[in-house]
Amino acid sequence: MSLTYPDYTRQVIGFPPIIFPMIDLSHLPIPADKNIAIKVKPAAERAIKQGHPWVFEDAITKQSHDGNSGDLVVIYDKRKNKFLAVGLYDPDSPIRIKILQANQPARINLAWFKGKLQQAQAIRQLLIEQGITGYRLVYGESDSFPGLIIDRYRDTLVMKIYSTMWIPHLRDVLTALQDIITFDRLVLRLSRGANGEAFGLSDGQVLIGEPITEPIQFIENGITLSADVIKGHKTGFFFDQRDNRQRVRELAEGRKILDVFSYVGAFSVYALVGDATHVTALDISQPAMNALAENVRLNDLNLNHVAMMTADAFDGMAYLAKQKQQFDMVIVDPPSFAKSQAEVDRALASYKRLVQLALPLVASDGILVMASCSSRVKPDTFFNLVVNTANQSGYGLDIIETTSHAIDHPIGFPEAEYLKAMFARVKS
Repeated sequence: MSLTYPDYTRQVIGFPPIIFPMIDLSHLPIPADKNIAIKVKPAAERAIKQGHPWVFEDAITKQSHDGNSGDLVVIYDKRKNKFLAVGLYDPDSPIRIKILQANQPARINLAWFKGKLQQAQAIRQLLIEQGITGYRLVYGESDSFPGLIIDRYRDTLVMKIYSTMWIPHLRDVLTALQDIITFDRLVLRLSRGANGEAFGLSDGQVLIGEPITEPIQFIENGITLSADVIKGHKTGFFFDQRDNRQRVRELAEGRKILDVFSYVGAFSVYALVGDATHVTALDISQPAMNALAENVRLNDLNLNHVAMMTADAFDGMAYLAKQKQQFDMVIVDPPSFAKSQAEVDRALASYKRLVQLALPLVASDGILVMASCSSRVKPDTFFNLVVNTANQSGYGLDIIETTSHAIDHPIGFPEAEYLKAMFARVKS
């Protein structure tokens, strides 16, 4: 049985960590003994010195030898041959090197991973002290783990890998986690760019601890939620909207609410806890709707106060408008529409269409909540689009506030900033 002390307590008061068995990973590859030496173009040198963690293939001017995914790369100054950075080699990506540490030389080993995990844990300390048991423990490049995230669901960690470059370092990362973080189980999630089959790894595989037979429950701002960490989107849940959900809770009293792209219903549950009179949840996924109903029940809320529409969000909003439905608050939290720069124009058109569909559904003096998680769509561009679309459609917006990232999603470099949301009163 796991001790109930917070993460940081066990080390402070001297309890030895409980180490759960790890599956045999001895067959995994290891990084080459000889590091790859690299020199890059002047613009790339400047970016590295300023803390940018990516080196693109076309920025490399000289390379000592070819390498395998996960080999260590040392980047040297072109003129003085001085150390610039050390990173991981990814031969299958146009981002050829993902930097672990710049400007100060370091050995990338178990001790280094432990130190970075301790730093990441310290950033989230306020969440831990607040009794929040679901949060992002490691946010990729911003926590010095490029292409890797770790989410915490109570005593279960879920690690998602976006590149095979992490596979040779997986044993060290897992050992560091067991030494630094208190947890019972670790689940591996793999993106399409991190095919683990050749290494005997699979998406949803439990690497440490007992098998998972049901969704994992966790606490967020005093609310109990659950997530399917084996098959759910990303790692099973979206912690990034925690602060915006709390703001919805504060504004929800006495309101009839529409939750578009509701997924497992976190916004809906927060609204009901905040004494909303009724919530309509709209999502295309029936399994997500089933999870929403379970999250409502977990908090002893009345499911009769929830209407669930399983439909495409665009079609569902158009249908509600045709039925002359209106709500005191409309929340629109779509998935990322721009996964590449080439998709930005189409993404902006989709956001514009969502605003156009949402506005007629907001009762006079009601609240519109519009969010975007597309990193290639910058905050000013998104906010201006929302306001201009409203004006062109004959509506005025009184902006209550705009929001960005929570503390467990620190913005370590420009591309790490993706989440933005606007809360605005609608004047028709």
